[in-house]
Amino acid sequence: MKIGTDIIQIQRVESLLNRYGDKFKERFLSKEEIVLAKRLETTAGFWAAKEAIAKALGCGIGKQLSFHDIIITKNDMGAPLFHLSKEAQQRHPIKESSLSISHDGGFAIAVVAISI
Repeated sequence: MKIGTDIIQIQRVESLLNRYGDKFKERFLSKEEIVLAKRLETTAGFWAAKEAIAKALGCGIGKQLSFHDIIITKNDMGAPLFHLSKEAQQRHPIKESSLSISHDGGFAIAVVAISI
């Protein structure tokens, strides 16, 4: 079992969105994720989630795992889920996972548990 966590100031994401606009979102989100991330808090939460996943996999964001290798979706109840691109799955096989994203007090946080 591997655990990863990340926290980000929502204001930091807001500043990046104001500075770079949609280019910022496109840097780390797929078109489908951009549709899901309607609110600023959700966008920040997705950033934290992708960072937490990379930390749990022990590689960080880089050559072995890009932001676009991690795909975040939601189940019918609105809970966040994720899967990896086919290429990333070959490098990082995952048996089971659980993702939690929350935001409050100007911060977004994500925690992931992965069974490899």
